[in-house]
Amino acid sequence: MPQLKVRQINSTLNRSSVMDDKKSTGSHLMGDFYDCKCEPELLCDLNSLKDHCLHFVKTVGLNAVGHKFHKFDGGGITGMIVLAESHMSVHTWPENNYVTVDVYVCSYTQDNRPRAIRLYDLLRGLFLPNNENSLEVERL
Repeated sequence: MPQLKVRQINSTLNRSSVMDDKKSTGSHLMGDFYDCKCEPELLCDLNSLKDHCLHFVKTVGLNAVGHKFHKFDGGGITGMIVLAESHMSVHTWPENNYVTVDVYVCSYTQDNRPRAIRLYDLLRGLFLPNNENSLEVERL
């Protein structure tokens, strides 16, 4: 299983000058799901994947304002849901039983981190990875 590599490229920002006494504006959860044990069709069935993702967004109390899902010839799916709170994305590689997910929520008017974590957990439960690399980044 490949290891998730993270590196900071550049940071010259004085965080306190941007934040106006707020702790964090958001949370960004990223996951690589390896050896997924879900039904294989889910990784290449655009409508089923889209329906699951939209349902999960609604279930956790986030607000979808748009979406786009694309199926590649003979392969996987890339999907994006634009949220009033930010976005979520999913990318599947059925030939490798591999999925990446990305959940980013802003917490400007309320703390949406619990919703982001729940959405991420629902996605993990959908794909049933045998192995996972995940990362949470507190966004400025």
